[in-house]
Parts: sequence; structure tokens; C-alpha cells
Amino acid sequence: MPHYRDSISEYEIFNLGDFEFQCGAALPNAKLAYKTLGTLNKDKSNVILLPHPVGGTHENSERIYLEGENRPISPEKHFIIAPNMFGNGLSSSPSNTSAPFNGPNFPAVTIYDNIEAQHKLLTEGLGISKIRLVTGFSMGGLQTFHWAAMYPDMVENFVPICGTAKCSGHNWLFLESLATAIAVDPVFDNGNYTEYPTSGMKAFNTIYSAWAFSQEFFRQNGHENFGLESFKEMPDAFDDRLGPKDPNDILVHIRAWQNADISNNALYKRNLRVALESIKAKGFIMPISTDQYFWSDDNRDEASLIPNATFREISSIWGHVGGSLSQPYERKIADDAIRELIG
Repeated sequence: MPHYRDSISEYEIFNLGDFEFQCGAALPNAKLAYKTLGTLNKDKSNVILLPHPVGGTHENSERIYLEGENRPISPEKHFIIAPNMFGNGLSSSPSNTSAPFNGPNFPAVTIYDNIEAQHKLLTEGLGISKIRLVTGFSMGGLQTFHWAAMYPDMVENFVPICGTAKCSGHNWLFLESLATAIAVDPVFDNGNYTEYPTSGMKAFNTIYSAWAFSQEFFRQNGHENFGLESFKEMPDAFDDRLGPKDPNDILVHIRAWQNADISNNALYKRNLRVALESIKAKGFIMPISTDQYFWSDDNRDEASLIPNATFREISSIWGHVGGSLSQPYERKIADDAIRELIG
């Protein structure tokens, strides 16, 4: 079976060495894939960090923040770093790691682990001590929150879009339904599959496509935006759009998302309030009004505890997918917020 990331090019690999995860496992010769665009200025003050969403790669970050005219983030002005999370098939993942850490034996990964690896890249690999802006959508938003909390003296501005400081109970349960959908396929065999678990991944795509948008989106025949004749075609459309395609890889992302919590570390000792109050960066917390994953009220509560953060909701019928900024209206609101922070 060909590797599903073979078509992706133009990225570099940073060797993390023996990387210890929060779970206690140490992965030898761990790899972090990343891409940079633009030029680092003399005083290293133009760094923009773009973490990617679930199942994505640096290419998703480029599409969300760089495509189109008159965008506030630009390789002409900024040194842009787009890191790849563990489990996306480019950085160390179940699908590209040798035994004994291959497949279901890959270490459990948290958002904290991803930020520690990215911090190592920035500080040791690229010699960077300040980040002008961190912004990301979905799991990119989770990473954005973690960056601001874990390294408050390093991050100057942050804009999480459709992300929270901690995964909610409702969000956790939705994600568990995705993991269960894969697991009940007998072909999956607890991650030791020798053929692709087609039924499990079809169930995964069906659940995801229903939750990714709002009820109003479907009421207004939103499927037509994708050139589909019926909403019933949405699961197959997601099979083309959502990655990674390796089930063990996607489960690494699902579990990391479920366990997202900026306070679950030695620095904050599970005190979420203290973690939020410790964020020094100026920022905009930007949910989509109809997002079924990350609830606006959670973001409103978080923003009220962060000294320099402002809650700014984006009204949209597109649900969670609205945060990908593919529509002009949502994109303008997010771009305007970023422009307020970095000019």
C-alpha cells in the first residue's frame, strides 16, 4: 500500500533525537517535519508560527493563511514556520516509524508533546527566541493556546481559531465516537491491520461530515458549495478531503485532541485558571458561532481570564469548517483581527 503522504513535497526534517513524551515513552531518532517561508529579519522579530489542523500538514496552514490577495501574513514580510504534528505521516508517526514503535505501538501523544518538539525546533534548530504571532485553526487552535500558556515570555500575539484551552466533555465524546467507529471494524484488529479498514474509515467520515457543519448549513443546502447533488454524498467527499488516511495516524491526532489541556503539565499542575491567567500575549479568541466542536461559551470564559485577550466570535453557518477561512466573510474577520495585532 503506497504511503499516503508521498505526494507532499517541499518540507524539511528536524532531528529531535531521543524524544521523551509526556506518557514516559522515549522515541529514538524522532523527526519533526516543517516548512519555512520568507526570510528571518536581522533582529528575528518577524516570526509567524502556523500549526495545522487535525489530519493536516503544513500545506493546510499555507492554504488557510497565505492563499488569496492582501492577506496579513506574507512571506514578503514574515518568516513563517509551519510545523507538522506527530502522527500526520510526515513527522514521526505510527505509519513511518520502525518497530518496536510502529503502528499501534507508537507512544501516546499530547498537544504538550507537539509544542515541546516545536519549541526545540525553533530554539535549537532555528535560533529563535521570540514569536511575533501564533495562529491556527482547530487542532492548530489547540496548539496556539498551548504555545501561549507554555511559553508566555516567547509568544507576543496569538489567535486561536476554533480551538479551546482544554477539550470539553462534549467534544471528547464526539471524538470518542470517531475512534470507536474505526475500532469496531474487525479488519482494524486493534491497529494491527494488514489491509485497509474501509468500513471503519467510512463510518469515521460519516460521523465527521455530519458534525463538521451546522444544522443551518444543511438546511440551506450547503452541500451544493462542494458541487454535490445531495447531502448524502458528504461522507465520500470527506474521504477525499480529510487526512491522514492511515487509521493509526489519525487516532494519534484524535487522542491528542481529546487530552488537550494547557494546564496538564508540571508548570500549572492542572490548574486551568492559573494557566489562562499566566498568558501574557495579546490576542483574539475566535470561535465560529455554529461550531459543534469548540463551543463559543467556552472561549468566552477563557478570554475573560486571559489578561490581554479579546473574545471575537465569527458569525457563520459553516460550523467548524468556517474556521478554515475558505469563505471570504470569515476570512476577512480573521484577517482583520490578525492585522490589528501585527499590522
